[in-house]
Formats: sequence, C-alpha cells, structure tokens
Amino acid sequence: MVTRLTTVDASFYFLEASNTPMHLGSLSILQPPRSGLDYEDLLTRVENRLALVPRYRQRVREVAFGIARPVWVDDRDFDITYHVRRSALPKPGSDEQLHDLVARLTSRPLDRSRPLWEMYLVEGLSKNRVAIFTKSHSSLVDGEHALEIGQVLLDPTKTPPPPTEELWMPRREPREAELVLDAVAEMVARPSEGAATLRMAVGDLIGTAAEVAGNIAAVVRTAAHTAPTSPLNAPISRNRRFAVAKTPLADYRAVRDKYACTVNDAILAVLTGALRNWLLSRGEPVTAFTTVRALVPMAVDSGVAERGVSSFLVDLPVGELNPVVRLSHIAHATEAHAKQNRPAALPLARMSGLAPATLHAMGLRVASGLSQRVFNLMITNAPGPQSPLYLGGAKVLEMYPVSPLLKNQTLSVGLTSYNGHVYYGLNADRDAMSDVDVVTALLYESLEELLDATT
Repeated sequence: MVTRLTTVDASFYFLEASNTPMHLGSLSILQPPRSGLDYEDLLTRVENRLALVPRYRQRVREVAFGIARPVWVDDRDFDITYHVRRSALPKPGSDEQLHDLVARLTSRPLDRSRPLWEMYLVEGLSKNRVAIFTKSHSSLVDGEHALEIGQVLLDPTKTPPPPTEELWMPRREPREAELVLDAVAEMVARPSEGAATLRMAVGDLIGTAAEVAGNIAAVVRTAAHTAPTSPLNAPISRNRRFAVAKTPLADYRAVRDKYACTVNDAILAVLTGALRNWLLSRGEPVTAFTTVRALVPMAVDSGVAERGVSSFLVDLPVGELNPVVRLSHIAHATEAHAKQNRPAALPLARMSGLAPATLHAMGLRVASGLSQRVFNLMITNAPGPQSPLYLGGAKVLEMYPVSPLLKNQTLSVGLTSYNGHVYYGLNADRDAMSDVDVVTALLYESLEELLDATT
C-alpha cells in the first residue's frame, strides 16, 4: 500500500518554481570536541538516525497523466553520501563567507529524482568551528507525522545513546498500471479528490492548502484589505542573500518584565524598529501611519499538554517614532488576537519538546494557505531548548533558521531562541533586497533603543 502525498504536500511539490524553491533550511554552528567531528562521523550519525525519519529515504513518484496526487516510494538507489555532503571555506573562514555559501545553497532547488533533502558539513571556519547546513523540502516535513531530521539528530548530552540496529530494505516500487488503477478507484470513491488535483494543476494553492489549519479562515477575516504597498513585495530572482543576528534572550525578558508584554511582542517591536530605519535608509516615504503587515505563525499552548501552531496578521507600526509606543501597539494587537481566536491551531501531536525547524515548517504551511497579497512578509518565531544540544559530542553554539521566500516577497524572517539567545535568520532576494545586511545591523540598534527605554 503506497502513501499518497497530502493535498498540502502535493501543493508545495507542484507549485515550486525556479525562483521560489520550497525547502526550509537550518544552519547550526558547532564546536567539535577534541577528537574532532569529521565527515565520516556525521555520515555515521545521520545513517544511525534515518530510521526515525523514514521519509528521508523516500522519493516522490508522480502518477501518469497527473490524474492523482503523487506517492511516496522507497528510493531503491538511496545513497547517503549524495545527501550528506562536505564543503569547506578557505581557512580561517569568516561568518560572512559562511553566509554567502548558505545563500548559494539555498538558491538551488533540490533534485526531484531523489529524496528531497541535503545536508552539508562546512569545515574551515575560524576558531576551530564547523557548520552544518540542512535543507528539506516543505513537502517532506509536516511536523506531525513527518519530522525534520534535525529533530532526531541532536542530543541533550555530549554522550549520544547507542545507535539502534536497523537493516533497511526498500519496499517494491509499484508499477505504473497499479498507480493508475489506484488513482481511478480513489476518484470513483472520493470525487472531491479529483477536484483537488485539478486545482493543483491550475495553480490554485489557496484552494488546495485550505486543509492546513482551521485558523486560516480566522486569519483571512482579519484582512479587510490588501497589505500596504512596500518594497518588501516585488518580483524576485532565483538568487538569495542570507544574513543573521544573535541577541541575548535576557534583553527581551527585561522588556517583557518592564512593560507586561510577551517576549514575542518585544521581538516584533525590535523588528519593527529595524524595518522602520531600513525604509528610511532607502529614502522610502514613512509617515506616522505607515505600517508593514506581517504574518506571524508561532507556537502556542492549546490546552493541557497540547501544543500547536497558530498565526495572525499584525500591522507593524513602522511609522511610529517612539519604540515604547510601537511595542504598545503590537502588544495590544497580539492580545486582541489571543482573545478573539482561541486555539484553532495546527496540532503538533508527535512533538516531544519544541523542535525549531519543524515549527518553522508548520508555520510555512499556514502562510501558504493565504494569498501573499494580504501580508508583506512572514515572520516565524520558534522557541527552542534553553540548554545546550550536541551532535556526536560537538556542542551546538548557534542555530539559525532559513525560511523560504514566497512569491513576490523579498524577505523572510525566521527566529529561534536557543540556550539563552534569540537567533535571527534573514533570507532575502539577492536583487530586490541586496541591502539585507543593513536590516541586521539595524536590529541591534532597535534592540538597544528599546532597552534604553526600560531604564
């Protein structure tokens, strides 16, 4: 019995374009132990954990004539060395060189004839560090049944548990005639499936992704009009720039304690200040009423021992000069959303703890169910563990998300809190937003401005 891609998975698969590859990335900076962390160590480590993410050994097989959604089939020619790769920077490699490499790797679509993921061990970083960059297609990770490989690769201690013995044998791949007969039988039994497949064929992502989350309708109701005109929205190329910022989590907690808001409110206020000054640096007209509309998928508690992903549209007051007033506007908006939209959230049924990369994947699914005309950019905020994680004895020092760009959106902002810091990953179009480094510099200034207001 084959497993068919869900409607949402198939939407991501079919509607990917050369200038909008739909994979999520994760960049981790590690400090190897004295014994080191080389390519063979990583290869063994990944191979020992693949049983926990079986879809990472499967590829997508399309059905003849497009009469049904594709299916997942075991890759009989699976080659771990194709997916886990090795790269190096000229020693001593700088962080800027690493970010350029990540931007180039992010720009490249994944090979559809193989399982849809890649991992790179990047050596040569200064201070004896190494980096691991992972990219997984959005159709591969749903956060509930199919997890992101980073969720099973890292451990809370330096000494990993012993590997589980596993002999993997690929299942027989179905013949074309079998797939066609199954598809016809499904269309007869469930005619709505045929309608969904037709919508995908004509590019109706909103219609096919409507099953993603019950809160999409609530989000759409809040969008009485389209998003404001902004340089954040323009045709994009196939090339990317990537920039990061690392800030202390304690700073946001200080703002929270001073103004009785949430850490997420403080983060959004800092981003608002940075975007305001970025617009001014470009000579864009900024009035007291100028806003930037953000879609903010975020983790929520939806009940006892239940977690989920909810999302809301918030107008970031970039026209407001006072950082405390900006924070107040955002805090009131998020509080109103919490009161009016009690938890219609995409469930995280299989998650033990919060895995940032998986949460970012689910946030993207929420965003893709909406027309990009109703928001200017997506900001995903995924809380991570506040104690160190390790990979084969190597300590994870920093952790940056790399969220994909949606159509006509020049910037995507991902955030992950980990071990006492908040890590910003800014993925931008290389042509339309060549000055993304300016935004990261302004993030530090905006945070400092908000902190000054707390004293």
